[in-house]
Amino acid sequence: MKSSAKNISLTSLDDLFSTEEERSKDVVGSIVTIPLSQLHDFPNHPFKVRDDDKMQETVESVKAYGVLVPAIVRQRPDGEYEIVAGHRRKRASELAGLSELPAIVRDLDDDAATIIMVDSNLQRENILPSERAQAYKMKLEAIKRQGERRDLTCSQVGNKLAGQKSLEKIAEDAGESKSQVHRYIRLTELQPELQEMVDSGKMAMTPAVELSYLKPEEQSLLLETIESEQATPSLSQAQRIKKLSQSGDLNEDSILGIMAEQKKPELSSNITLSGDKLKKYFPKSYTPAQIENTIFKLLDSWLRKRQREESR
Repeated sequence: MKSSAKNISLTSLDDLFSTEEERSKDVVGSIVTIPLSQLHDFPNHPFKVRDDDKMQETVESVKAYGVLVPAIVRQRPDGEYEIVAGHRRKRASELAGLSELPAIVRDLDDDAATIIMVDSNLQRENILPSERAQAYKMKLEAIKRQGERRDLTCSQVGNKLAGQKSLEKIAEDAGESKSQVHRYIRLTELQPELQEMVDSGKMAMTPAVELSYLKPEEQSLLLETIESEQATPSLSQAQRIKKLSQSGDLNEDSILGIMAEQKKPELSSNITLSGDKLKKYFPKSYTPAQIENTIFKLLDSWLRKRQREESR
């Protein structure tokens, strides 16, 4: 199929009489303008394109100045194009009423395209935990496949080391610790509803990582209990649920037993409230134990009220 991409430079006589294969090779590495209708999303693209305030700012810029930074694409077997980097620019062009997008055509295999796609998007603001998790996983798998192709005789120990080095590479590129990258990747083992709770802030990432080790059917039971109790697990509750799962003792009753407990706020160990500061809020006759109990009751009441408001 003939490529519809148009070179910015004028077409020469040699181009007019060249073969399709020669023209395709000439397009690679050059800046061309491509109809939006022939640009397709990257498969399983983890980063959502949102029509938010940031997008509106991009639309206004495109209307005023055009697309200043070309997208990166690769050609598909059918002659059309797959976006590697530039999904937001494509959407902004659509909203601005444009019909084409400037792009650089690159000759990339699946793994190289995946790595470029991830790296070009991780610099964006407001990336959801689930998006970052899926992106890290895709990049890890791509890097590991590249390593396997370079050393097809590697042993299981070699594969393990390659996996560790891949995590280190991702962490270095993203400015994260290796353990943090691993925690993000664990989130991909959660059911979508639990991932959404992390994205929305209803559940913290640390307990979510613990819950990622549950079997799918156990996660379904947990979701039912979260809905009935209108509460998400704390870190200590998530750890106990995980431990029961590992021992084979996790069921609907044991989950409910843990989730029905009143959660006390898990304060950081470096937060200290002196007795002198607290005494002015309580009668002089209150003992330290009475003050502590009253504080926790007030915090529990505030927490339940907040959870009810968030669930509306």
